[in-house]
Amino acid sequence: MRIEQAEKFSSALPDFSKPTGIPKENEDHLRLMYDLMALAFQTDTTRIATFIIAHDGSNRPYPNIGVSEGHHDLSHHGNDEEKKQKIAKINRFHATQFAGFLEKLKAAPEGEGTLLDNCMIVYGGAIGDGNRHNHDNLPILLAGRGGGSLQAGRHVRYDREMPMTNLYLAMLERMGVSAERVGDSTGKLENI
Repeated sequence: MRIEQAEKFSSALPDFSKPTGIPKENEDHLRLMYDLMALAFQTDTTRIATFIIAHDGSNRPYPNIGVSEGHHDLSHHGNDEEKKQKIAKINRFHATQFAGFLEKLKAAPEGEGTLLDNCMIVYGGAIGDGNRHNHDNLPILLAGRGGGSLQAGRHVRYDREMPMTNLYLAMLERMGVSAERVGDSTGKLENI
């Protein structure tokens, strides 16, 4: 029965060229991973995905955008303005790739809106400043409308000590999952 269901499912896939392997260039690899996530959401293969764009300890250089030093080394910038500018360049590169993913979701019709309207996509990291290794004041972006449960297009500042898991708890509630706690959460994040 599972094979029969898989055959039925595969015939409903949108037109998408299959990759022949892992792309050599980082930008192509990121784009492919975002394409696969968008395809998985679009086909209802899954509605939950996690994608680590750059491993915390990765010291990957970004020669395609003119940054030959390693990402991790640059994150320990010591307030050196040149290093901070290179980190900003890497961050812009990652944000641009993410924006392309959001555009794909926005372009995919779903129900009376778009796929993005029915998603909650968290983008960001667990360190606010790599130089200090701090885990507060995180620059987090929450995209999508969560099926109408999120207020989009706003910048909201929370207390510096607000646990990230409070956001996850609020997202679970919007998915119909009842949970009292997630990790170190102290309550559901309000005003999202």
